[in-house]
Amino acid sequence: MSVFIALLIFCTFLCLYRVGKGPTAPDRTVAIDILGTLVVGFAAIFSIITKKDIYMNIGISWALLSFIGTLALAKYLEGRGFDE
Repeated sequence: MSVFIALLIFCTFLCLYRVGKGPTAPDRTVAIDILGTLVVGFAAIFSIITKKDIYMNIGISWALLSFIGTLALAKYLEGRGFDE
């Protein structure tokens, strides 16, 4: 399990680098979306380690909020309003 956690932490630092450095706003948006996916991965691993399902509930909720946030940010970057 520690190998997977180390891999997720490494991927997190790569995404944070892209969020900070990323040449365009869409690149940063994709990196933020991937960070949301990594949080779901951390929640799944912690759920397996601790054998508590609360972490899976957190992961599912985070995935839903991350998806909605990505859609909202994409519409904003496209220049359209949220009611369109």
